[in-house]
Amino acid sequence: MLTRFLCILSLFFSIVSNAQNRPILSDSALLDLVQKQTFQYFWDFAHPVSGMARERSNTAFGYGDEVVTTGGTGFGVMAIIVAAERGWITRDTAAKHLLKMVNFLLKANSYHGVFPHWMNGETGKTIPFSRKDDGADLVETAYLFQGLLCARQYFKNENKTETELRNRIGWMWSDIEWNWFTKNGEDVLYWHWSPNNGWAMNFPLRGYNECLITYVLAAASERYPVSPAVYHRGWAQSNFFKNGKTFYGYQLPLGFDYGGPLFFSHYSFLGLDPRGLKDQYADYWEQNKNHTLINRAYVIDNPKHYKGYGENSWGLTASDNYQGYGAHSPTEDLGVITPTAALSAFPYTPQYSMQALKHFYYDLGDKIWGKYGCVDAFSESKNWYANSYLAIDEGPIVVMIENYRTGLLWKLFMTDPEIQKGLKRFGFESPWVK
Repeated sequence: MLTRFLCILSLFFSIVSNAQNRPILSDSALLDLVQKQTFQYFWDFAHPVSGMARERSNTAFGYGDEVVTTGGTGFGVMAIIVAAERGWITRDTAAKHLLKMVNFLLKANSYHGVFPHWMNGETGKTIPFSRKDDGADLVETAYLFQGLLCARQYFKNENKTETELRNRIGWMWSDIEWNWFTKNGEDVLYWHWSPNNGWAMNFPLRGYNECLITYVLAAASERYPVSPAVYHRGWAQSNFFKNGKTFYGYQLPLGFDYGGPLFFSHYSFLGLDPRGLKDQYADYWEQNKNHTLINRAYVIDNPKHYKGYGENSWGLTASDNYQGYGAHSPTEDLGVITPTAALSAFPYTPQYSMQALKHFYYDLGDKIWGKYGCVDAFSESKNWYANSYLAIDEGPIVVMIENYRTGLLWKLFMTDPEIQKGLKRFGFESPWVK
């Protein structure tokens, strides 16, 4: 009788905890599912001509079907590598798709080797991101080449497709004039330049934020590198670079109070391995892990008393919201949870990220889970659930879960000899750097 009672009790609790009555999957099977479904965004929403990633799954905010995104495409390249490695698509299919993309990029608009934020996926012509942002976007280009350099490392076979893919990535990579973006030799990189508006955007890249990868790539360039002074006097000099304060019991070495949106700990670290990565300013594993833990602790604390916040439903970062779009963080909190925040944090907080994934899948279920995994964001306080998926939020889920599981993208990026030279040039330490 006792055994039967315990079985019934166990069944009751599994039904209560699984509001959608979904089959209970092993942790590994659930990770397979979310990675595979999220990858499918980059396959289904690849532009038919260019193969690049569409900005988003809908056409909100006046975006047309032709708009493709440079940075989101870079994240998608890495997701395609994961798909090839896990057998969701064949290696040859992946290589041919990427070669089509690279051949398109070779003919697309670029400015001193740097691509715009958006372009027309059929013609390769620049689509302005804003009135004066109608030229080069150095940060988006860095995200693109973080992915393409991983592809160059992964597709090493000596056949025509993979050889052409490697060579053509190499041509574009070597043509990026990183040092030109110091605006006539200043000790800092600039985000934008336009043939129509010059340096009018006037956005120097100072840390700490999501742009670290831009400096690492600029250091790694063989033809157009920047000097260490550009990193130390530019990136590392701002009112919000060093922090050192403690929030919810976790010390934050760098950045804004409470860390800012969680994509700071994702975008640069899809390829750049933070494990053991240090320079004179920070231990980047400590930085990213504590940033994540502070973000989660804030949501659990829930000082604004939003519905749905808790230890299983956390993660504040940039995404769609019920007002439009915003960079959500503890200091910019609208009650909006963005699933990519917790799911892309798997390497840093695997136990807590798994709790969130199970809640998103089993409890919220069809409210937020669709064909491409979790929708972009939701607010239980406003009873609002996005119907959109965004490339820049989808890609890190696939890639960071893979880095947690196998370290695949970290290995590819960190074993690139040029990246290792760049890290040395700026004084970084890493187990990968010999």
